[in-house]
Amino acid sequence: MDQNPIKSLLGSRKFLLLVLDVVVSVILYFISKYASPSVADDVKTLIGLMQPVWIAVIVAITIQNVEQIRKS
Repeated sequence: MDQNPIKSLLGSRKFLLLVLDVVVSVILYFISKYASPSVADDVKTLIGLMQPVWIAVIVAITIQNVEQIRKS
């Protein structure tokens, strides 16, 4: 049974979180680009603080998936 790789990718929680992270970061970047310098620094800090959280969630999902595969 072959599964469509694009369908698998679009259904992946890790991929969707990655896309959400990129969209949020790009939106925040452009907000800071056209805002005052103090807001720009705050947005850069916010993006820097959010990245480890996204990575931790993706790693947790990966660990969960590996455990499910091992149980199978």
